[in-house]
Amino acid sequence: MSKKALKRIAAALERISPKSLAAPDFSQADGFVWHVSPDRLDPVPVINRVEIGLLIGIDRARDILLENTRQFARGLPANNVLLWGSRGMGKSSLVKAAHAEVVATVGSLKLVEVQREDLPSIGRLLNILRASDQRFLLFCDDLSFGNDDSHYKSLKAVLDGGIEGRPENVVFYATSNRRHLMPRDMIENERSTAISPSEAVEEKVSLSDRFGLWLGFHPCDQVQYLAMIRGYCTAYGIVITDETLRAEAIEWQQTRGARSGRVAWQYFVDLAGRQGVKI
Repeated sequence: MSKKALKRIAAALERISPKSLAAPDFSQADGFVWHVSPDRLDPVPVINRVEIGLLIGIDRARDILLENTRQFARGLPANNVLLWGSRGMGKSSLVKAAHAEVVATVGSLKLVEVQREDLPSIGRLLNILRASDQRFLLFCDDLSFGNDDSHYKSLKAVLDGGIEGRPENVVFYATSNRRHLMPRDMIENERSTAISPSEAVEEKVSLSDRFGLWLGFHPCDQVQYLAMIRGYCTAYGIVITDETLRAEAIEWQQTRGARSGRVAWQYFVDLAGRQGVKI
């Protein structure tokens, strides 16, 4: 066989089994995003987040998450966390805000975002992080699984770690609208059609049990909704009477057919634009 042919074969094998990714310079930023094809950790110079003091109505979840994150940043035992519940109530905002608070008060902690569709590559990412002397908070936003979705099996590498165990310097936070990470109708359907209903969905449902902490987020009431907006106004120096704010915010909420932290922020963005205030 010619040398040219051997080189082509070698190149093809490298494409199939790419070289291990060298760890990036983690001092570049506090946040990174994991990408595949090719594997890489891209630094995020400025993380998109709000101040933790602006998150209204989720005090208990805030305090628990902060304490767990502080413990981890200090090198103490800490749990993986599942933040679940109503849309737009600040689950992902709380994770990013808690990270910022801990970096400011405790010390270095790197936030690494992983997309749900990239979970099959999580083992390669853990090998990179395991070799570092930094501490990492892995974050997966809007995590859920559908029928015939096997990505949840890859997540067990983070939560359980196999025979190697989860790296001591890694903890995993996920947000989801579903407590058990899969639709209720899918759970009931698999139970009703399985030979052994009690075992049919055990593997998938038990995935959420592997999170040491569950933090529930529930719809806000009108008082909390208005308090969120007033907090934004105070923080950004926007002057508006209580009567005007109440009337406009309730009308905004009614046009959206929902009341949440996200809707409160969207009204505030509109208000700030009308008043010529940059945020």
